[in-house]
Amino acid sequence: MQNALLVYIGTYTAPKSASKGIYLYEMDAASGRLSERGLAGESDNPSFLAFHPGRRFLYAVNEVGEFAGAKTGAVSAFAVDPASGKLSLLNQQPSGGAGPCFVTVDATGRYALVANYVGGSFAVLPIGPDGRLRAPSSIIQHKAPDGEPRKKPHGHSIHLDAGQKVAFAVDLGLDKVCLYGFRAADGALLPHDPAFASMAAGAGPRHFVWHPSGRLAYVINELSSTMTAFSYDSDRGFLEELQTLPTVPAGFAGQNSCAEVQVHPSGRFLYGSNRGHDSIAVFAIDGQTGRLKPLGHESTRGKTPRNFAIDPTGAYLLVANQDSDTVVVFDIAVQTGLLKYAGVTIEVPAPACVRFLAAPGS
Repeated sequence: MQNALLVYIGTYTAPKSASKGIYLYEMDAASGRLSERGLAGESDNPSFLAFHPGRRFLYAVNEVGEFAGAKTGAVSAFAVDPASGKLSLLNQQPSGGAGPCFVTVDATGRYALVANYVGGSFAVLPIGPDGRLRAPSSIIQHKAPDGEPRKKPHGHSIHLDAGQKVAFAVDLGLDKVCLYGFRAADGALLPHDPAFASMAAGAGPRHFVWHPSGRLAYVINELSSTMTAFSYDSDRGFLEELQTLPTVPAGFAGQNSCAEVQVHPSGRFLYGSNRGHDSIAVFAIDGQTGRLKPLGHESTRGKTPRNFAIDPTGAYLLVANQDSDTVVVFDIAVQTGLLKYAGVTIEVPAPACVRFLAAPGS
């Protein structure tokens, strides 16, 4: 189908969900309409997904507390059928800690990097030429600071810089973005100076996203409902905070926690999800300074927007509303960055992650 995209939706399968794993839809890039293709692949709690750069393989965390008799989660490797888009399980490996909630693949396609929320750890898993995962080559276990035994580490995401030399491990429990050297020769995470960028106490940093320029980064803070902008010095591997702004409107007094953050492909706009206010916060990005200007909020038309994704053309934003079992499509205004409901809502049990792939023949 011309101008079509495949949409993969990771879900929670337990304990109260009817989901069986990862679901597949086809999106008409001209209209935003979604056509169901069914279950792409069965998997336990595939709550976060990442494609291999070659687009032939997909990796999913299995957000569980025990795997193969050990207190760890797992990561699953799938082959993507080039004709149907359906998934075939290649293998699984332990994630290096319980409750993995994030996975990404390095630019070379040789490593998967994983954040383990419950275990408070971060791991690197080598990827073979056939797409299969190998046992972790590096595991970093975070610990509570001395004198603060109640402060527990919770790894929530991990990201590499454009040079693939520095890893940024976002720890919600420690209120830090921890920095590690990344050695591509053997997939090792190494000490780095500086060792971390501290966030405000109680901020709860969750997800991190790069600006297309590579010199700016943004962190959404789950617990304080804020967004923090950073400049990045790639020569030193150093993050410098530029500003922190609220993600909810002034005067909002309800309960809220943030989840996902994404930069528009144009680099002009930033989006963050609010769970409680159930909205997408929209910001303009200053092209010179990287600082943010709030533009407003758009209701997600559902409960608990855990994740969202922007299609490769920048025309649509798809929101996964975990607690209303829906994925909702929004048009993105090219000039203003504002969102408008596209009239498309689909039902998916406990959706937790949305990812795009070009459809065959597109």
